[in-house]
Amino acid sequence: MTGENSTGGDVARMLKAALPVVALVVLGAGCSSAQGQDDQRLTERREKYCTQLGGWQKTRNAAAEDAPDPDEYDEVGAAAQDVLLAMRPLRDEPVGQGRTLGEATAAATENSDLEAEGLAVRYCGEVGFETLTR
Repeated sequence: MTGENSTGGDVARMLKAALPVVALVVLGAGCSSAQGQDDQRLTERREKYCTQLGGWQKTRNAAAEDAPDPDEYDEVGAAAQDVLLAMRPLRDEPVGQGRTLGEATAAATENSDLEAEGLAVRYCGEVGFETLTR
C-alpha cells in the first residue's frame, strides 16, 4: 500500500504543479482573443468614422455647388451630427498639431476649419481608410 500512496502522491504533486501553468495558458488565450476583438472593434469604429466624414464632405460640397436650399443645409447638419457621433469613441486619438480627433472633427464640422478637416482626413488615411474621405 505504501507504493500506491507514493504514486498517488506523485500524481497529486504533478497536478498541483501543472494547474498554475494550465491556468496561465487559458488566461493568456483569453487575453489574445479579447485583444483581437478590441482591435476589430477599433477598426470598425475607425471605418465608420471615416465613412461618416466622407459622407459629410460629399453632402457639404453638394450643398455648396447648388443654390442655397434650406433643406440641403439641414442635410449638411445631419451629416455633421453623424460624424460627431461616430467620432465619440475615438475622440481622444491624436491627429497631430497637439489636437485630438474630437477637437479636429468639431472644428471641421462646426467651424468650417479646413486645417482641422485636413487633420481628420489624414487620420483616416493613416488608419487605412483614405478612400472613404474626399
